[in-house]
Amino acid sequence: MVGRHLSRTLSGHTDSVNAVATGVLEGRPVAVTGGDDGTVRVWDLATGRPVGEPLTGHTNTVSAVATAEVDGRSVIVTGSDDGTVRVWDLATGRPVGRPLTGHTNAVLAVATAVVEGRQVVVTGSTDKTVRVWDLATHQPVGEPLTGHTDTVLAVATAVLEGRPVAVTSSWDGTVRVWDLATGQPVGEPLTGHTDTVLAVATAVVDGRPVIVTGSDDGTVRVWDVATHRPVGELLTGHTRGVWAVATAVVDGRPVAVTGSWDETVRVWDLATGQPVGEPLTGHTRGVWAVATAIVDSCLVAVTGSNDNTARVWDLATGPLGEPLTGHTGSVEAVATAVVEGRQVAVTGSCDETLRVWDVVTGQPVGEPLTGHTGGVQAVATGVVDGRPVAVTGSCDNTMRLWDLATHRPVGEPLAGHTDWVLAVATAVVDGRPVAITGSRDETMRVWDLTTGRPVGRPLTGHTGQVRAVATAVVDGRPVAVTVASSWDETVQVWDLATGRPVGEPLTGHTGWVLAVATTVVEGRPVVVMGSGETVRIWDLATGRPVGRPLTGHTDWVLAAATAVVECRPVAITGSRDETVRVWDLTTREQVGPELVFPEPVHAVAVTSDGRLVVGFGREVAVLAPLT
Repeated sequence: MVGRHLSRTLSGHTDSVNAVATGVLEGRPVAVTGGDDGTVRVWDLATGRPVGEPLTGHTNTVSAVATAEVDGRSVIVTGSDDGTVRVWDLATGRPVGRPLTGHTNAVLAVATAVVEGRQVVVTGSTDKTVRVWDLATHQPVGEPLTGHTDTVLAVATAVLEGRPVAVTSSWDGTVRVWDLATGQPVGEPLTGHTDTVLAVATAVVDGRPVIVTGSDDGTVRVWDVATHRPVGELLTGHTRGVWAVATAVVDGRPVAVTGSWDETVRVWDLATGQPVGEPLTGHTRGVWAVATAIVDSCLVAVTGSNDNTARVWDLATGPLGEPLTGHTGSVEAVATAVVEGRQVAVTGSCDETLRVWDVVTGQPVGEPLTGHTGGVQAVATGVVDGRPVAVTGSCDNTMRLWDLATHRPVGEPLAGHTDWVLAVATAVVDGRPVAITGSRDETMRVWDLTTGRPVGRPLTGHTGQVRAVATAVVDGRPVAVTVASSWDETVQVWDLATGRPVGEPLTGHTGWVLAVATTVVEGRPVVVMGSGETVRIWDLATGRPVGRPLTGHTDWVLAAATAVVECRPVAITGSRDETVRVWDLTTREQVGPELVFPEPVHAVAVTSDGRLVVGFGREVAVLAPLT
């Protein structure tokens, strides 16, 4: 599925990004962008960082970009309004040979193909012609292909019945197919759009090659290459001209990705003609260019816009449908559970309510749970007497227990804290389910969830509000890990059976610790903490840090969760920088690109089947299982 909230911005061009292509450099997926500023830039798609310096040489706008393999090396091919085509070595960034000249006006479109064993580039120009060039010799192949009566705006290539063809679109409103071996047109022009055809791409649907076109009439059309007839109905939804089209395969189905002057990117199922998910939003001007690539086994789209940026969108692991909306205040906490066989997310909000959501359908389960008289700051889930429950902490100074099957409160509110309850976690101690709460009153309390009574005295020792709690098992004994605001930003481990601290506080943090989660890495129990903008890992058995801090977030880390993905432990962190990042705790490297949301991320959780639940602003997003 596709998610509108997932993107990474590649910024560096000083003017519109007009063209995008993707390729591979030394085993890394990269994007290549061309801009109105006359430069070509290469970006590492895994990190979002530029690779080398901008490629300069064109004396005008770079309107088209493609990549290819020539004599075993990866090259970039660019077309410019200066009328030339240039070839660049992707590894070194240096030009390969002299510019290809012959067009008498701006080169607006570039595509590559293999014709009779040789790599060629096909170019379209405002001089109304299409040209074919041998990339090894830099010589033109045959005469220009003529027939369009206006500017050639887009070029794509395909194979039709074993023969390489080029597909071109023009300001004259037509699409033409050309046999690249003979230079002859194949059939009549494709007509049907009511305005300029701005973009073309090719794909295979149900075993037959098709052409996908985008037009200034705001529609997308699919055509059978062999018959030149339209396939299915018009794809409608964009509200302005469609300037860019790319194709890919998502979950075994062919899709088209389109960019429009309406500032959105849309994904379409080419077999059904239906949109896939909601439009991808984030660009603030028209989308000029689209390309697709594989990054860390995930399909991404790279888009270029008139807002001077390129964006990377994850097409395979986005939110399932629309965000879960209903809360009228900020979502502060998320937990997950299984209720009567279905995966649910439980969310707590400043609107004083608790909501339960079916993460598969995205629908609310029952009515909101009400009873707190202050914002819900913390949520955890557990099992009491065989029934799934939620435990909540609130600004009304109380903790509540809720039966997730009936949506009813269990017993009276648990009172004892004298200030806001900011953190909740659950555990099992001596065979009984307990909750551990942290409060702004600087204490922690342990509660027996079966009886609703406190267990022992409050745990004291922190000199600031206790704002995060997690639980783990160390050497066979259940422990709690608590974080309190203080000058030294300490983290303390407590033996839940005795109520005593275990060892010295974990110190050394360089910023506020606002999030903690626990897991096991290589047989060792560890705690993962957000410390300022960094993520730190500590060995709970030794009390020592494990490896270097994990860096990448640019603002406070507000939320953390852990999971096991394909047998490897991972941490998921959400930040005030509006991103979620996934970290491999064995290698201590970030997994894939960060997920970008429109507001700070205050809560993250993972369901038992691997779905990621994210709370941001007043909304909740459910993402496909982590892979």
